[in-house]
Amino acid sequence: MKVPTLVAKPYGLAAAGLDFLAPLFDLALRLFVAWAFFRSGLVKIQSWDATLYLFENEYAVPFLPPEIAAYLGTAAELTLPVFLALGLGTRFAVLALFVFNAVAVISYPDLSPAGLKDHLLWGALMLVTLFHGPGRLSLDAWLCRRVKA
Repeated sequence: MKVPTLVAKPYGLAAAGLDFLAPLFDLALRLFVAWAFFRSGLVKIQSWDATLYLFENEYAVPFLPPEIAAYLGTAAELTLPVFLALGLGTRFAVLALFVFNAVAVISYPDLSPAGLKDHLLWGALMLVTLFHGPGRLSLDAWLCRRVKA
């Protein structure tokens, strides 16, 4: 038996296994990013006075008054992750979260190196979803199948 034949079969089996697991990976990735942002939104609403203080004195959000930025930021962190987790309007939701993430990094000059690494990780994972799509375990995929049927 030739070497390419010996390699092709195990490689094909491995690739098929990874293809089978890809929808679970896509879902896990979406849930990981969604939870990080949703949790941040929950912290903001638990102490609204502290949130307003941070937006007035710590965060330098461009183009928006601090109170409006606080409301919009908190609303984004509480709604967009739900869409991302469900896989509904996924590419729009993840693009909006990506921009939100970038603004957060730019607006907070005292961001620690560890915090920056978190934001970079979330940004990279969001780009995977943006370019790859939400995967088969999403409402977007379910709706596409329904429309085609």
